[in-house]
Amino acid sequence: MATFISVPLKKSSEVDLVKPLSKFVTASYPTGDEQGEYIRAVEELNKLRRNALGRPLDKHESSLEILLRYYDQLCAVEPKFPFSENQLCLTFTWKDAFDKGSLFGGSVKLALASLGYEKTCVLFNAAALASQIASEQNLDNDEGLKAAAKYYQLASGAFGHIKDTVLSALNREPTMDISPETVGTLSLIMLAQAQEVIFLKATSDKMKDAVIAKLANQAADFYGDAFKQCQYKDNLPKYFYFQEVLPVLAAKHCIMQANAELHQSVLAKQKKRFGEEIARLQHAAELVRTVASRYDEYVSVKDLSDKINRALTAAKKDNDFIYHDRVPEVKDLEHIGKAALVRATAITPPLSQKFTDLFEKMVPMAVQQSMSIYSQRKAETVNRLVGTMREATNLCNGVLASLNLPAALEDLSGDSIPQSIAEKARSIVQQGGLQSVEQLIRDLPELLTRNREILDESLKMLDDEETTDNELRTKFNQRWNRTPSGDLYKPLRAEGTNFRSILDKAVQADQVVKDRYNTHCDMIALLCKPENELNAAIPSANPTKTLQGSEVVNVLRSQLAQLEEVKKERETLEGEIKAVTFDMSVCFLTALAQDGAINEEQLSLAQLDQLYGSYNQRVQASLRTQEELLGQVQTSHQEFSSLKQSNTEANQREEVLKKLASAHDSYVEISSNLREGTKFYNDLTEILLKFQNKCSDIVFARKTERDELLKELQQSIAREPSAPNFNVPAYQSTPAAPAAGPTPAPRTVFTPPVQQQQQPQAKPQPPARPPPPSFTPQAASTTPTSTPPTGPPTGNPPPMVPQSQAQGPPYPSYQGYPGYFQMPMGYNPYAYGQYNMPNMPNMPNMPYSPYQATPGQGGYPAAPPTGQPGYPGYPQQPPQQQPYYPQQ
Repeated sequence: MATFISVPLKKSSEVDLVKPLSKFVTASYPTGDEQGEYIRAVEELNKLRRNALGRPLDKHESSLEILLRYYDQLCAVEPKFPFSENQLCLTFTWKDAFDKGSLFGGSVKLALASLGYEKTCVLFNAAALASQIASEQNLDNDEGLKAAAKYYQLASGAFGHIKDTVLSALNREPTMDISPETVGTLSLIMLAQAQEVIFLKATSDKMKDAVIAKLANQAADFYGDAFKQCQYKDNLPKYFYFQEVLPVLAAKHCIMQANAELHQSVLAKQKKRFGEEIARLQHAAELVRTVASRYDEYVSVKDLSDKINRALTAAKKDNDFIYHDRVPEVKDLEHIGKAALVRATAITPPLSQKFTDLFEKMVPMAVQQSMSIYSQRKAETVNRLVGTMREATNLCNGVLASLNLPAALEDLSGDSIPQSIAEKARSIVQQGGLQSVEQLIRDLPELLTRNREILDESLKMLDDEETTDNELRTKFNQRWNRTPSGDLYKPLRAEGTNFRSILDKAVQADQVVKDRYNTHCDMIALLCKPENELNAAIPSANPTKTLQGSEVVNVLRSQLAQLEEVKKERETLEGEIKAVTFDMSVCFLTALAQDGAINEEQLSLAQLDQLYGSYNQRVQASLRTQEELLGQVQTSHQEFSSLKQSNTEANQREEVLKKLASAHDSYVEISSNLREGTKFYNDLTEILLKFQNKCSDIVFARKTERDELLKELQQSIAREPSAPNFNVPAYQSTPAAPAAGPTPAPRTVFTPPVQQQQQPQAKPQPPARPPPPSFTPQAASTTPTSTPPTGPPTGNPPPMVPQSQAQGPPYPSYQGYPGYFQMPMGYNPYAYGQYNMPNMPNMPNMPYSPYQATPGQGGYPAAPPTGQPGYPGYPQQPPQQQPYYPQQ
């Protein structure tokens, strides 16, 4: 009786995980021990997949452990890598577990760039292997029963989990084996088998009959639900697998119901309800007879049948001779209770007992993305504070240059180079002078061109692949059912548009720097000259030595010193701001563990305010101090200018000194801008190269997917019929099978359907008519003499007595088509013309093929050829009225 259903495993194509995952690790993590550790973990993951899917698995717990470890690792690695079609694209190909394919097309398979698809298929294999391990258990001992129940419940839970998650994991129509309808049915089957194992254990432990009856009735209910699920789903019975499963489910439903009735009859006997006992045993016997008559090739019920019959015979005997209790109808019996002691195992990773995460130290992608955004916010905060201080310093330098300070205080002699101007000239020469600036300006267009070429080549790859995809979509229409490249590349194109906008803005910024350099180029060149040439280029003026000891000069020098101190404090403050570090990953991981999501904006802004709040206050205080000092300097400078002797030569000299001071400041700023621009272009080149690799990877993956899909389409086209269907003549069709009765599983639905062969248009030639045998009038008198009916015969004619061998072989009879009777060959209108035979009664020289008559079926006498007298007792039939095939 113990016939259990197991599920076949899916087969997967080989996938290289090392190359794409290692490339992501190399691009995302700096060189060092951390990167090497992750790359080794990637290699271990690839090895684990080969062990789980790349070889046949034994029906043993160790093989199931490997599958569960791989599934757990997939669940652990999913949030840590950006698996998607437009980022980290890995295409997984799996074959349908049940569809064995055809001679030309092969089995049905599906390729998707989805880790959820891989997880679903691996979990399906784990459930299938669990069902196989359970079916191999020895159910004669307690350990085997416990193990079988555990594995069936695990399989039921895994199939149920797939039913709930497959559509959201794939975002497209799955293959039939992992569709919600199929796995839902398999989950019910596994749960029913687990309940049956519990029933067997209760029987083995000799528990109370009331408990056993409830367990058996619950198992029957589970099997009935599974059978209905199979029977009423249009897409399930087409599988040969489910055609084999259906009769087993129907038989198990009846068997478990019979067991429930058997044990409930014992309970009725204990309660002195002898009529109820007999009624339940009769119902049980009827159920077992149904199984024996319909499903004997699938399930054996001989032992159960003997047990029920013995109990029924004894109960009837006792009731007939002793109790005389009335036997009620089955419909009037009290319903047997149910007790479900099994339930589907919840699928909550980790499922493996030996699981250790290979990427334990790697943070999830949600944390990585939050860290990336946090880094951008931090950089913006730092740049804002530093930029504010630099702008204030430039403003201070500009104001002092417009006032010719401190050069005006140092140029009281009127005929020598002011000390500040001389220092600025030496500074420019030390930094490389004009040559360094001009070299930086010449390098910018080359760097820009390189970045544009990388960006253009990346977008061209996307354009070419999208064009090919659109052409194939136009060619195959709805058959080209993969994600359109235009939709898939939207994020990449948006990223490319952003890069192009950045380059355009960089070109504009470069032009601003060049214009500023052209404006101050002459004065910068003057500062680069030797000291004597610089002194000669500055106009002389009348000395103003009388102001050297005045109070206003001392005040101005004190105020300028304070401004220099403010500038130095800003440089120190800028270094402190740039040196601030904080590991936000711990904060994000905590939030993810507690809430299941990360509110990055709230957490980042709060942390940045805590880190940089005090620095922001110090920057604002520095700005206020500078503003006060500049106001004091301007007031003192007005008093200083009123004391100086004003003439044309003095004004010219002061104007030149202002220009030289402004040229130095512009040189410093231009050099800084150009170096930042060079660094920007070099950094952007690395980013664009990563973008190019991303585009290259996704295009390669799309090409691989395209080739697989083209191959599948070619196979599906090969499987299609080459000619359209047409109506078969009525006389060639198999008559419809009689309608199924109310039984739960008619036998005819379990055998594969008969393939109808298309008949040729020309009528087939029947075999040649042999010489007619001799027969007695008594035999012929039994032949009807009325006109033959045109409809189908109502029964076979009575067989003729076999003739002696000397009279020749009997006429051949044909098995015909299913549902038809034997075809009488009394007259063959197409016999003439097939042989050159003389018009003689016996035709001794005519060859014929020896035909063997059907055992127990005598031959039919034939009519004589045209022109010959008919045989006695046999009617002469005209050729146009005698059909050579039975008519419907």
